[in-house]
Amino acid sequence: MILGGFPEQLWRSRVKRSAFLVIAFAALATNIVVPPDPPPLGAAVATLIVRPVALDESAPARRRIGSLDYLGGWALSSDSPRFGGLSALHVDGGGVAALSDDGNLVRFALPAAAGREPVRIDPLVQGPGPRARKPNRDTESMVILGPWLWAGFERHNMVWRYRLADLAASSSAQPALMRQWRGNSGAEAMVRLADGRFLVFCEGSSDNQPLSDVVLFDGDPADPRTRASLLHYRRVPGYRVSDAALLPDGRLLILNRRFEWLEGFTMVLTVADARGLRPDAVIQSRALARIEPPLTIDNMEGMSVTLENGRTVVWLVSDDNFFPLQRTLLLKFALVE
Repeated sequence: MILGGFPEQLWRSRVKRSAFLVIAFAALATNIVVPPDPPPLGAAVATLIVRPVALDESAPARRRIGSLDYLGGWALSSDSPRFGGLSALHVDGGGVAALSDDGNLVRFALPAAAGREPVRIDPLVQGPGPRARKPNRDTESMVILGPWLWAGFERHNMVWRYRLADLAASSSAQPALMRQWRGNSGAEAMVRLADGRFLVFCEGSSDNQPLSDVVLFDGDPADPRTRASLLHYRRVPGYRVSDAALLPDGRLLILNRRFEWLEGFTMVLTVADARGLRPDAVIQSRALARIEPPLTIDNMEGMSVTLENGRTVVWLVSDDNFFPLQRTLLLKFALVE
């Protein structure tokens, strides 16, 4: 049977998933669901379960959406309850490093096909406040460069730098320009520019303000001595920034995300000029692609850019919020402008 142009089974599965998400998020918003703080846990190696997904389940051959060509995607799950919540992404040399919003660095090889492979989960032992409390490890943004990892802590509005080899903390700062950001809308995206400066984006509130804060650091944002200045990002109306990455030509790629009760998750990918950024500047962007249901999408929060055979590849990962009917998706696109 066909309902509204969709096979009945596919249509019903989407209705059930949408209904579950509405109930789950409503429960979260009204504090019906209050998960306990996780106990301290050490490093672990678990099993990653990989399942390929189409961009459009109703039209599996579909590839193009805006300026993106779909190269492949995978739904990821694990036998470890610590896998999930992936909020920042770094892809390099055939490997994936993702930072979860409970302070775990998750590493695995890029998927090639359906199957199982090992995944390593390492906690950030050091950070703001006791590690046993999840809000103290709410890491939403990350930069990996050489031997270092920078992590942005949302609820504390801090940036910490870690030695990648053993995740030992090296330095940290709570920049003055970030201290007044709301607890659950802080350092959501971080990117290192080609000249060595850093940008840290505030997620912004859920209101319809046209601008959100961005802090430009002259160097290491985890060094309290680094000079910083305030900029702004002109938001895609109704959307919040969830990540940013640098393109090979020096422009900024910005991931904008929204959740609405009836339509679920949607995202808009935009591009902006990062040259000559100065204090009080407003970063203006233009849209490259919009992904929304019924296309394959979830709570897209992490993004990374790589080069592959001369083409620019954009990787996206979703934060499943540890809800059973949300998914951890890793999606791969070629950027075609």
